[in-house]
Order: sequence, then structure tokens, then C-alpha cells
Amino acid sequence: MSSAVAVTTAEFDEKVLKSDVPVLVDFWAVWCGPCRMVGPHVDAVAEEFKDTAKVMKVDVDAEGEIAAKYGIMSIPTLLYFKNGEVADQVVGAVPKAVIAEKLQKLVG
Repeated sequence: MSSAVAVTTAEFDEKVLKSDVPVLVDFWAVWCGPCRMVGPHVDAVAEEFKDTAKVMKVDVDAEGEIAAKYGIMSIPTLLYFKNGEVADQVVGAVPKAVIAEKLQKLVG
């Protein structure tokens, strides 16, 4: 079971853009090998930051509108939101430490 919460187009504004804490959004797809590599890292970061940030997942096949809005061309793409704005991003499979470090900078 994933610690990261799936978010839909309908919920995106409320759960991500209006969040009072930083939000990491993992744009992924079931068929994406690198996404499967990063998935456990994203889940671990979700657990690690559960009291200070949110971690969400967007399936680009099911929620193409959000992916298009943010210009997602390659997956996995991790977007870091703070105060409703994209504050940082990572494209491709990266180690857990990189994912956590960028989120820690936003949490403070």
C-alpha cells in the first residue's frame, strides 16, 4: 500500500495548490519502469514527512489534464509545491536522498 495519496484533476486545486504545507507530487504511470523504481522512495519520503508535508501521486494516463497543465513530458517527474506554486522539480529516477532533501528545503 502506497503512503503517497492519489490525487485527481477534480481534487488537485484543493489538495495541492491550497495546501498549507509543502506538497510533493509524483507524476507517474503503471507502465513506466523508472516510475516503479522511484515509487518506493516516494512512499518512504511520504512516511518520513507525514507530519510536515503531503505527498501525492498523479497517474498521467488517468489525469492527463494535470500533466498537460504542468508540461509533464517525461515521467517520473516530481513537482514540489509551496504556497500553490511549483518550487522545485526532479525528472527521472533519483535516489531517495535527493527527493527528501528537496522536500526538506521547503519544509524548513
